[in-house]
Amino acid sequence: MTPTSRGSRATSEAGRLAALLLSPTFVVLGLVVGYPLVAALRESLYRTGQTIDADGFVVQGEQFVGVDNYAAIFTGDAAGRFWNAFGNTTLFTVVTVTAEMIIGVAMALVMHQALRWRGIVRAGILVPWAIPTAVSAILWQWIFQADGVANAIIGSQVLWTTEGWQAKVAVMIADTWKTAPFIGLLVLAGLQIIPRDIYEAARVDGVGPVRQFWSITLPLVRPVLVVAVLFRVLDSLRMFDLPFVLIGNRKESVETLTMLAWDEASNLRFGPAAAYATVLFIYVAVAALVFVKLLGADVIGEARERTRKAPPRLAKPEVVHA
Repeated sequence: MTPTSRGSRATSEAGRLAALLLSPTFVVLGLVVGYPLVAALRESLYRTGQTIDADGFVVQGEQFVGVDNYAAIFTGDAAGRFWNAFGNTTLFTVVTVTAEMIIGVAMALVMHQALRWRGIVRAGILVPWAIPTAVSAILWQWIFQADGVANAIIGSQVLWTTEGWQAKVAVMIADTWKTAPFIGLLVLAGLQIIPRDIYEAARVDGVGPVRQFWSITLPLVRPVLVVAVLFRVLDSLRMFDLPFVLIGNRKESVETLTMLAWDEASNLRFGPAAAYATVLFIYVAVAALVFVKLLGADVIGEARERTRKAPPRLAKPEVVHA
């Protein structure tokens, strides 16, 4: 047996062993992720309830309607409500993730400094992220009351939890306060693996703190920051509990796509609810794909794997002329 054939056989055996060891995980993913997706897609093609067929007879139960549920989303009476929820979801995602990225990086820089009370500072910054979303929404609901802390600070009587722009602002403030520490925590992990020798060499060369941040810190933590922002984008697109608890259900100012799907399901319109959920799933998948392709988020370590497997480059031999 040649060395090449022995290597191929060993690789094949390793592949079979890996597939055998991963098969329980694949089965669990199929049951937990795959089956609900297929069931939701199938449900979105049906409509439950009483309808009247072409002959004028009442048809009760589940009826196949094809893409009618999807057509009703974009062109029917519910189109206005859908586009409003779509706009709210996109607005919340863009504004909150941008604010969280800036504040999170600032938090990471503060936590990374060798302060005397560094442990207490880190614990204090991470407290908002550790609080459950529904609990934080109730806390902010108390802050945004007519006689609450927010109005006392600004010296005005703003009805934060009613319809209007103020409800959007309230949701964005509460969401930024809660989840900015998440980005800060991940960026802090990236900061801690940067060798200090780089900063010492930069200081010797006369590079100031601002230039160090833009030329050294930010490029080196960019992979971690991009992955953290990606996770936050996907989470914000599925926002539900914060506006639901803080502002309430069926509020046009803060209604998101997940709230719209939940409202349809709570009224036993499972077909339209599944259609909304499918549209949201496609939106999230496309956003993740675009994010990874444009910003190069190394989510599964492909870049490191390619670097590890890439053959070493040989130095080009020098030609000495007599």
